[in-house]
Amino acid sequence: MNSSRPPKFINLVIALECALLAAFLILLSPMGDLISDSVPAGGQTAESGEGTDRGEGRNMGESQESWEEQKAGEDRQRGENRENGADQESVTGREEGESWQSGESRGTGTEEKKDFIKWVDFQVTKEALEKAFRYDVDTCQSRIHLSWIELLACLGARYGGDFSRYKAADMESIAQRLMDGEKMEDITADMKYYAYYLEAYTAVLGGMVGEFKVEIPASKAPDFVLKAGGETEDGGDSEEDGDRKVWVTKYGLKAFSPIAKNYPYNDYDDFGAARSYGFKRQHLGHDMMGQVGTPVIAVESGYVEAMGWNQYGGWRLGIRSFDGKRYYYYAHLRKNYPYHKSLQEGSVVQAGDVIGYLGRTGYSRTENTNNIDQAHLHFGLQLIFDESQKEGNNEIWINCYELVKFLAVNRAETVKKEETKEYYRMYQMVDPAVPGGPVEQRIPEEQALYPPMVQQ
Repeated sequence: MNSSRPPKFINLVIALECALLAAFLILLSPMGDLISDSVPAGGQTAESGEGTDRGEGRNMGESQESWEEQKAGEDRQRGENRENGADQESVTGREEGESWQSGESRGTGTEEKKDFIKWVDFQVTKEALEKAFRYDVDTCQSRIHLSWIELLACLGARYGGDFSRYKAADMESIAQRLMDGEKMEDITADMKYYAYYLEAYTAVLGGMVGEFKVEIPASKAPDFVLKAGGETEDGGDSEEDGDRKVWVTKYGLKAFSPIAKNYPYNDYDDFGAARSYGFKRQHLGHDMMGQVGTPVIAVESGYVEAMGWNQYGGWRLGIRSFDGKRYYYYAHLRKNYPYHKSLQEGSVVQAGDVIGYLGRTGYSRTENTNNIDQAHLHFGLQLIFDESQKEGNNEIWINCYELVKFLAVNRAETVKKEETKEYYRMYQMVDPAVPGGPVEQRIPEEQALYPPMVQQ
């Protein structure tokens, strides 16, 4: 053996050192800058909601690419499906202990922070909603006006959001303290998360109570309303009045049940139930089982943001509230005639308008297919505190079951035009929230009988 020749492993070490030195020199050069700055095409993360081909979004009835082609791992598919608002899976934002103010600006490449709520677990019961609402309405003309949202937020902070602990006496105690002159900021001074619950519950309920004008039958109008309109005291009671209507100004609930009055439905708390079409996930909406063709009603005033077909929700409609906080999702609408003929993307609707018809479309990439076994309306409510939450893994969908039970007290009455089989709302409404004034939805035969609505 020649002792003057270095062993082979020494040669290997020398070669590796040379390669590492060469790589280091390249990184220090302009060529190294080009290498370090390059990213793969579509290099934003799936979490940002960018760089993924989500064929199920809010776009107007675009044809969806095959689910198999879109699927690039289960996480990516979750992000694709969450855009449709129906039958989605909860993926991010629910982790315990995650700060509600730690929202991050996504997809910008910056470290800029935004303060917005990242998750809401809405557990307020029908009973609590009703009692808080009654306090609000009963004190609307009093020196001290109790806000139903503030009352609920105070209890939310007290219960940690868990309204299974709700006791009517707790709300009565808070209301009495306010009526005795205490300020809510003093009552909640030691409640660390009151501000969170106030913002969260305002996002859910903010457009549902207030002042508005509405038509009612003359036979049910108070005397002072009839006198103001030049009518006799018994003007609303005579047979000659027939279906005559008069306008009244009210303060109260101006949101409606999603199902029209006089149409039966049944439901149960199915939020979070398992779904398997396409992939395993959770149901992030509320199903209301009914008859095909049942008129579907706009819960709140807003504008049509999405309209068309997707494979999960079938014919579906998305309406955004005017404050931008709420996105109402109505899915599985009727085959062949899913929507009210007056609607298109961008249309303004008022709470109580007929917007579509219950059906059983969906679960198919083929448009206008009935693949749902039981006819029902999938009703969903998404909260949007920042536009980065509009689509993708950061969406916030709340359990609507208790809210729908509460709204059942206010169901819009409808009338059918036999020639076209189209339904219209029977009593018009003037909602001050509608920009530019109200948009009438009146059966054509009544247009000549009633003057156009005038915002006051």
